[in-house]
Amino acid sequence: MTVKLFAMTCGWLSADLGKFLAGEKGQVRVPVPAYLIEHPRGRVLFDTGMHPATQHNPHDRIGKIADAFKVEFLPGEEINSRLEAIDIDSTRIDYIINSHLHFDHAGGNELIPNAKVVIQKREWEAGKIPELRRANNYFPADYDHGHQTLQVDGEHDLFGDGSVVTIPTYGHTPGHQSLKVKLSSGDVIMTADACYMRKTLEDLHLPELLDDPEKMRESLKMLRRLQAAGARIFYGHDPAFWNDVPQAPLQIT
Repeated sequence: MTVKLFAMTCGWLSADLGKFLAGEKGQVRVPVPAYLIEHPRGRVLFDTGMHPATQHNPHDRIGKIADAFKVEFLPGEEINSRLEAIDIDSTRIDYIINSHLHFDHAGGNELIPNAKVVIQKREWEAGKIPELRRANNYFPADYDHGHQTLQVDGEHDLFGDGSVVTIPTYGHTPGHQSLKVKLSSGDVIMTADACYMRKTLEDLHLPELLDDPEKMRESLKMLRRLQAAGARIFYGHDPAFWNDVPQAPLQIT
């Protein structure tokens, strides 16, 4: 069995560094990642980046969030365009695993119409409750497209063979999840926003805005244990780390 992993960036965001590392000064420009996993039994996306509407007037799509995060997102950087660049038909993706429902992780779901969405049950429920939507800055336009959903609770082994496993990493949002992919070279953990940057993990340096600080610390300690056991950590929005990540059409080995 061969499992292939491809990484890609679907735009960039610029913001105060303190948004990612509380208390830090200055500005930072960070990538918006997404991943393709090719498994013998299906194609999987881990996150889908932003919606193309944010390319033109992001305020119309994400409101006041556009004041805090400057969007740099060009035509051709959408998730479906990234897939087309490696000859993948976006209508033939079997699963979207959303780490969570924020605009830069689920905004491209609409472009992948035939996939089943795999998401933590508590995250999906938070996206349906108005007060939690407001508290967590969710926009139903990013995820309410009538996809079939598989709502999971904790770890979920997608193909039953240990190769693609969701990992609950609550804290950033009520039901945030990361993803473990087993390659021939070993395990890779895509943390998404459970761990923005290398410094987040090394120093347990939390971001400015999050749902539950204690749960996020617990998630980071769990990621540390996985790293100590040999897993490679792919940080969610670390620009220095992403400078060295092979991106589509290059396969991660």
